[in-house]
Amino acid sequence: MFLDFFLLLKNRGLPVSLMEYLSLLEAVNKGVAERNIDNFYYLCRVSLIKSEQHLDDFDSLFGLYFKGIENISDETIYQIPEEWLRKNSERIFSKEEMEKIKGMGGLQKLLERIQELFKEQKERHQGGSKWIGTNGTSPFGAYGYNPEGVRIGQNESRHRRAVKVWDERHFKDLKDDVELETRNLKLALKRLRKITREGNEEELDIKQTIRKTSENAGFLKLEMLPEKKNNVKVLLLLDIGGSMDDHIELCSQLFSAAKYEFRHLEFFYFHNCVYEMLWKNNVRRWDEAISTYDLLNKYNSDYKLIFVGDASMSPYEIMMKHGAVEHYNEEAGIVWLNRLKSKFKDMVWLNPVPQQEWSWTHSIKLIKEYTEDRMFPLTIRGISEAVNALK
Repeated sequence: MFLDFFLLLKNRGLPVSLMEYLSLLEAVNKGVAERNIDNFYYLCRVSLIKSEQHLDDFDSLFGLYFKGIENISDETIYQIPEEWLRKNSERIFSKEEMEKIKGMGGLQKLLERIQELFKEQKERHQGGSKWIGTNGTSPFGAYGYNPEGVRIGQNESRHRRAVKVWDERHFKDLKDDVELETRNLKLALKRLRKITREGNEEELDIKQTIRKTSENAGFLKLEMLPEKKNNVKVLLLLDIGGSMDDHIELCSQLFSAAKYEFRHLEFFYFHNCVYEMLWKNNVRRWDEAISTYDLLNKYNSDYKLIFVGDASMSPYEIMMKHGAVEHYNEEAGIVWLNRLKSKFKDMVWLNPVPQQEWSWTHSIKLIKEYTEDRMFPLTIRGISEAVNALK
C-alpha cells in the first residue's frame, strides 16, 4: 500500500526511510487518517518528512501522486476555449441521479482519458457525460457532478468530489536554495552545536541507575552524571557598511540566530576586509577599536571562525599596502586574513551575494581562493554546507 508513493519520494531525493514508511502504514491501518484526505496528507508529512527544507518538494510530489493534475501541462489547459466552461445555468442533481453516476476507476484512467479529450474535442458541450463541459456528469469540466473528476475552470467547489488539489503550498521559503529567515536560520545553525557533559554530577542517569540497582540485588544505587552543555565556540566577524547595507536585514537575522544558538559567541565588525583593527560598536568604531593582534592572542584556536560579508571591494583592498578605502593600512588585508586562517583552522566565509553572481566580481574570487573554497551563500543549503565544513 502506497509503496509507489514511497519510492517516488525516495527517487526524487527526499531522505525517507523504510521504518518511516512502515510507521505510516501502521498509522493508516489504525485509522489515524480517518478516511480524510487532509488528515492523510498531514499524516504522510509528519511520518515521512524530517526537515522543513523538504516540505515544499513533498507537497509537489504528494500532489503529483495523489492528484496527478501536474501531468497535464498548463499550456494544454489554457488551450481549452473559455466558452466551453462558461456557466449558462445552474443544474441541481438529485440524490438518485448522483448514485447512478460512476467514477472512471482511478486516477490514471482519468489522466489518460482527459489527454484523449484534449485531442478529440472540437466544440463546447453542456449537460453531457463524456466531454469537457459544464452542467453534466462528465468527470471533466465545471458546474456538474462526478464522484471522481478533474475540476477545470470552476471558481469554487460545489460537491467536494474533485481529486484533491495541492497547488497552494506554504513551504517555498523553507527550501534550501532560498535566503534565510531567523526561524530556519536557527535550525541550520543548530547543527553546529556541540553538546557535551561536564561539571558537577547533578543529573540522574536512569539507565545506569537501573543497571547498578540490579547488580546490587535490588537495593537502590543512584548513578549521577554531569549536565549537558553547549560547548561550541564561535567567533563571528561581520562586514558592515557600504555595499553591505543592501544585506543588513539578512545579516541582522543571522546575528540574532547565532546569539540564540551559541553559548560561547564573540563578534566583531570590519569594513570590506580585515586589517589591524576591529570594533564592536559601529557608532564609536574609531574611538573603541580593538587590535586584531589582541583578538588573535585572546581567543583559542578551538573557536570556529565565521566571516560574513559580500567580499565586494577593490582588489587593492585585499592585496596591497595602503589599499584600504578608509585609512592607510601598513599591511595588506590578505596578510591579516592569513594570520586569522593560521590561528583558526575551522573557518568559513558566508556571502549574502547570490552564488551565481560571484564570478562577476574579482574580489569575491580572491576571497574565495583565500578560504580554499570554503565560501558559502547565505541560504539554508549554504549554511548546512558551512556547518559541515566547520565540523
